[in-house]
Amino acid sequence: MAYMHALIVHCHPEPASFNSALTEVARATLREQGYSVDVSDLYREKFDPCEGPEHYTHREDGAKFSPLGEQRYAFSTNTVPEDVQREISRLIRADLVVFQFPIWWHGQPAMLKGWFDRVFVSGGLYTSTMRYDRGYFRGRKAVCSVTTGAPEIAFGPGSRGGEIERILWSIQYSLHYLGFRVLSPFAAFGIQGHGYAYSDEDSNNRRLILYRDTWKERLQQLDRDTPLEFQGWDDWNADGRAKAVRT
Repeated sequence: MAYMHALIVHCHPEPASFNSALTEVARATLREQGYSVDVSDLYREKFDPCEGPEHYTHREDGAKFSPLGEQRYAFSTNTVPEDVQREISRLIRADLVVFQFPIWWHGQPAMLKGWFDRVFVSGGLYTSTMRYDRGYFRGRKAVCSVTTGAPEIAFGPGSRGGEIERILWSIQYSLHYLGFRVLSPFAAFGIQGHGYAYSDEDSNNRRLILYRDTWKERLQQLDRDTPLEFQGWDDWNADGRAKAVRT
């Protein structure tokens, strides 16, 4: 395999969490596969997820704050906030991006959503014509690895937790919007936290070991993965409607 670089965007506040364990599995396994690996640990690095005027020292419009307008202006004048520029540099270097996070309230943590809001800079990493299958990161791969509190049986059609594919739709579609080839997610279900238990300790420990092993095996075979299918420019009419409905 040619020399490759991976970025793991890790989003969990507890260093001893199972998310941290999965990040370490990914780091070690990808290195064994020949990758160089960087980890962006959002909580440890105290990334500020809240977009706002305080991040911009050189404003296009000092009277009214327009997030997308100021992002475009900052990119064009090379005044992107330092923490955002650090994350962009990490992304640009990566052939593969792994997002490791827990499902909280049927979505990604606010920290990770804010990372998307600030790091995917308008006018820099996407424009009106540079998106979807013409996106900045076309040819690169991305995959989400997530944990849930509820057991696997709670996720699926008609189940109380909802379908994991629908829960992850917005984040995976955003990655497609940036041009990534998005691989099927990995999910570790039923990760017990304080006050919530769906099995005894021994059964839980065996399940954690199984998930670590399964994640390692998945990472060893990423080159064989078929990316998820999304519509691209050639699939839409001029008004943005699908030319044909996919089944």
